[in-house]
Amino acid sequence: MAATTRPRLKVTRESWPLAELFRISRGSRKNADVVVAEITDGHHVGRGECVPYSRYGETTDRVVAAIEAMASAIANGFERSELQHAMSPGAARNALDAAFWDLEAKRAGVSAASLAGLGVPSPLTTAYTLSLDTPERMAAAATAAHRRPLLKLKLAGAGDLERVRAVREAVPDARLIIDANEGWTERDYRQLVPRLAELGVELIEQPLPEAADAALANLPHPIPVCADESCHTHADLDRLAGRYDAINIKLDKTGGLTEALALAETAAARGFKIMVGCMIGTSLAMAPAVLVAQKAGFVDLDGPLLLAFDRDPGLRYDGSTLYPPEPALWG
Repeated sequence: MAATTRPRLKVTRESWPLAELFRISRGSRKNADVVVAEITDGHHVGRGECVPYSRYGETTDRVVAAIEAMASAIANGFERSELQHAMSPGAARNALDAAFWDLEAKRAGVSAASLAGLGVPSPLTTAYTLSLDTPERMAAAATAAHRRPLLKLKLAGAGDLERVRAVREAVPDARLIIDANEGWTERDYRQLVPRLAELGVELIEQPLPEAADAALANLPHPIPVCADESCHTHADLDRLAGRYDAINIKLDKTGGLTEALALAETAAARGFKIMVGCMIGTSLAMAPAVLVAQKAGFVDLDGPLLLAFDRDPGLRYDGSTLYPPEPALWG
């Protein structure tokens, strides 16, 4: 990496309050705890944000330590292309990968989309997530979000049919996708899926635990089934074939935009539908994912919409329409 001065790395921990308590099948949270990596060459600063996730054995301390361990290499000219071999996929690599992309774009005076060989990014329609709750409360949340065309429902197993039915009655015209976050059993799947198809559900994310998802190869798929926890990088695709119809690409799983772009291209060539999702973070975390999402069939980049407040400047949202990032934010 050419630079006029030795590049310097800075790592920051941040906690962003959510607008409301957020629940999924594994638990709940009140804050989005993120880690920001900054790489500066004395003239330009590149930034990237990641969200450590305990489901993958990550903690904020471990992610910060993994990023800081790269400081010496970065100071000695380490480049983004080397990240894929120097670090494992995950949140830490994602923050550094995004920071390198941002720095490279600012140095070149062009957009990250241009550096990636993509066209000018277009606005996207993002899903809006309804937290796991009682059928009545989820219906009320859906009513409050009735102008949003695509809703994503967090589910957990028991009571899920009632939850989806209540939401469908509250917003009969909305498109619905659901996410069980590994919370179903094979029996749940067999009982629920035919009824959910009748309610117009368009996609089911990760119904079974990753360790039990081989059963999906022998189950009917009247609704496309999407791998989330089961899919991190392109190395997973062989195992997912025949089990899933789609994959959810998240930069915190792939370890950054570099692998995410490669995963999207490889998966699409193999016939998988593409969803681009996120952990709950700020606009800085969503910005690189906007590039991957340009050809996705489903976009779920609503993290900032779930926060009490976002970065300034942040991404522009007009309802559920998400606009590409401006250079002042990223890329």
